[in-house]
Amino acid sequence: MKKMNIRSVLPKPNTSLSAKSHKKYPYLLRGLKVSRSNEVWATDITYIPMQAGFMYLTVVMDWYSRYVLSWRISNSMDKRFCLEALDEAWKWGQPEIFNSDQGAQFTSLEFTSELLNRGIKISMDGKGRALDNVFVERLWWSVKYEHIYLRAYENGFRFTQRT
Repeated sequence: MKKMNIRSVLPKPNTSLSAKSHKKYPYLLRGLKVSRSNEVWATDITYIPMQAGFMYLTVVMDWYSRYVLSWRISNSMDKRFCLEALDEAWKWGQPEIFNSDQGAQFTSLEFTSELLNRGIKISMDGKGRALDNVFVERLWWSVKYEHIYLRAYENGFRFTQRT
């Protein structure tokens, strides 16, 4: 009999669920030629499969340099770990434009207020348009295929090398 694991039973999580009551912002990066650091920062969340469920990883990245300014990992997709990553990223400066998807973590009043209070323009990907945030999506591909999928994660602390 084939061994069942949680990933074969549970669907992959949707990390971009929006909240209908949250304000959505237009996508500001179409046709924009980003020419320096701190012009545009971007963020996103991806899931990391575990033996029993998922962990969630978020980053704040500078679009020009592709430098990961900060990151956090969590066992839930609440906004707290996204706000912590944003708070850590401030040590690198601040962008003119901040881009994210329309997920509830990034459209929350707490998250958008952090940006608006600093005079930062908010840009949000179109619904279902993962390529609007192509540089973070490319990072997720690298992280997953060059690290995560090569290991069998038991939980948020331990993994075993796949053979």
